[in-house]
Amino acid sequence: MNKPTTLFDKIWDAHVVKRAEGYPDALFIDRHFIHEVTSPQAFDGLRKRGIGVFNTSHTTATADHNVPTKDQHLPIREALSRHQVETLRKNCAEFGIDLYDLGHPFQGIVHIIGPELGITQPGMTIVCGDSHTSTHGAFGNIAFGIGTSEVEQVLATQCILQYKPKRMRINVNGQLGKGVTAKDIILYIISQISASGATGYFVEYAGGTIRSLSMEARMTICNMSIEMGARGGLIAPDETTFEYIRGRRFAPQGEAFDKAVQFWRTLKTDEGAEFDRELHYNAEEIGPMITYGTNPGMGITVNSHVPNLNEIPERELASYTKSLAYMGLEPGTAVKGKPVDYVFIGSCTNARMEDLRLVADFVKGKKKAAGVEVWVIPGSKQVEQQAKQEGLDKIFEEAGFELREPGCSACLGMNEDKVPAGKYCVSTSNRNFEGRQGPGARTFLASPLTAAVAAITGKVEDVREYV
Repeated sequence: MNKPTTLFDKIWDAHVVKRAEGYPDALFIDRHFIHEVTSPQAFDGLRKRGIGVFNTSHTTATADHNVPTKDQHLPIREALSRHQVETLRKNCAEFGIDLYDLGHPFQGIVHIIGPELGITQPGMTIVCGDSHTSTHGAFGNIAFGIGTSEVEQVLATQCILQYKPKRMRINVNGQLGKGVTAKDIILYIISQISASGATGYFVEYAGGTIRSLSMEARMTICNMSIEMGARGGLIAPDETTFEYIRGRRFAPQGEAFDKAVQFWRTLKTDEGAEFDRELHYNAEEIGPMITYGTNPGMGITVNSHVPNLNEIPERELASYTKSLAYMGLEPGTAVKGKPVDYVFIGSCTNARMEDLRLVADFVKGKKKAAGVEVWVIPGSKQVEQQAKQEGLDKIFEEAGFELREPGCSACLGMNEDKVPAGKYCVSTSNRNFEGRQGPGARTFLASPLTAAVAAITGKVEDVREYV
């Protein structure tokens, strides 16, 4: 009788091309996503070695990180952005790689276009030169971010050398409360185990609460696995997964789809399989979350207080006080009621149709608070077009929100969309590091619903008092 096996082990072991004691595994990669920021040096490496891309059909390119979100039909004004996008165009043309460039109907944030196009499928191994590649794990696959030298490795061989991570399972069960979303679930988990609590692990999310989530919500959960130090996160596929994939452009069609589903149904952890670590959480204990510091683990329920100094381990006091000084907050005080200057709704964490619908439903018929600038950045051209078809652009416009074009935007302070120094931003993105949204910018991470409330009230509030 075979030993019970985890989903992670099943997928990993099925993709090992070569294994030797004391060395990393040579892992075959089913899908490689690239963008304009982490790929140029990799292509230069191929040129210097006089080799091509091993299998161009397994690589998909798009422009997303350092692109403008206004006037994308015009030449890019910012010099570095223009250079990076032009370089991506040249590299993809030279090496024969499909590129979803600015203006292409499939262009968008790399971790959003993969799922919506049906490229992302259960049982795959997926990599990209971006840490939030873990997003794709929501479909029951092994997806993780890689460095530029590894991008070159995959382009050259369609394989990557990797040591196998340990396995963790995080179970969430119970009924979510009013106004609590997937973003709150993952911020809560990270607040419980810290920004380094899953270092060295690949996480499987399980339990009734996770099963009840839509695919877009599951993507939000897996997206932020990296923010607790994990190598990646995944959720076993089920009927929700199959129905999401059905009929998408690059998904199997007809009989091929039915056959694929037969295989996908086998992708689950066997009963009795062992994990190196297992955690359990009760959904009823999770409230709307907000971060107060400079890493995603510094989070609290929105009506709680910033921890007092005596609640912080002595070894963390120096970094804790530095973080609060940067954020302009005091120990023991409330974040609720704090005035905000910017609201950013976007990023690979929360820029899908469900996120935009959630925000639009709340703000319909309302006006943003005076003095608050609100940016809504769709995750892809398909999301942008769908939002317009559903009339969400009109709702945002009437509320005083600015709906822009797809890109990573204010998530990472790399392109033109930056939050000014000293200003507070409620952001639906994934990181609140110092300067992440611009030099000196102060970021509160939150769900799209909490962000919408902040946009209308002009301050951090508890969504449960408004929905």
